[in-house]
Amino acid sequence: MQVLIDFFEVLLTTLGDVAPIVCMIVFFQIVVLKRSIPRLKSVLIGVVHVIIGLTLFLIGLEKALFPVGEAMARQLSDPHFIVGIGVEYLTADWREYGWVYVFGAAIGFATTIAEPSLMAVAYKANEVSAGTIDKLGLRIVVAIGVAVGIALGCFRIVTGTPLYLYILAGYIVVVIQTFYAPKKIIALAYDSGGVTTSTVTVPIVAALGLGLAKTVPGRDPALDGFGLIAFASLFPIIAVLAYGQFTVWYAKNRQPRKEEKEDGL
Repeated sequence: MQVLIDFFEVLLTTLGDVAPIVCMIVFFQIVVLKRSIPRLKSVLIGVVHVIIGLTLFLIGLEKALFPVGEAMARQLSDPHFIVGIGVEYLTADWREYGWVYVFGAAIGFATTIAEPSLMAVAYKANEVSAGTIDKLGLRIVVAIGVAVGIALGCFRIVTGTPLYLYILAGYIVVVIQTFYAPKKIIALAYDSGGVTTSTVTVPIVAALGLGLAKTVPGRDPALDGFGLIAFASLFPIIAVLAYGQFTVWYAKNRQPRKEEKEDGL
């Protein structure tokens, strides 16, 4: 019975969140554009699917992903796991938390690959570029960027260093890369940084950061537990820009080799 009560409570909340979007679209379609809604039956079925899907997803986050993220952070930073049985406390020595960095990178990569927003961007990028931008390749590059960012963010939580130093240094790198990266990849790189912080990645990463900050001695969850999302947004930009720079460099170095082979023939 409690499961049904929780389901309908989340369902009502989801209806309240989706309703303004649907009303706005209907208003512009009928009042502003003065046209009927095309394929009305399909649209209504799609809206129902979205509402039910979001409801089930939010329940899953609350019941599974949030607790799992916090539990993994707590277990990986447990003194018995890191140092050995019989040890009841830890220091804030960053070298003791190697498995936390590995887990952070792994969960960052896995959640980003499964991110629906990134799939949508990758699909559109492939469509607009006439197939020159590979959908899976873009997702993997972005996921690698998120993995590096989350691992570095976990390192920041453990060491307690100021967040602004990492973000400032990261955006300096992004600005420098922007001058040298291909123009066609710049806007896509910036968008790729935004779509990583969406429905799948944010809940797990946030739970990981808060769980880690609660466990590491001397860390305050309110001050140190947040900030991983910023890393998950920043480092994909660096990764995609670097990927664009690499492809240009590779193409330039490959062309002379082709010409040398042709001359040799």
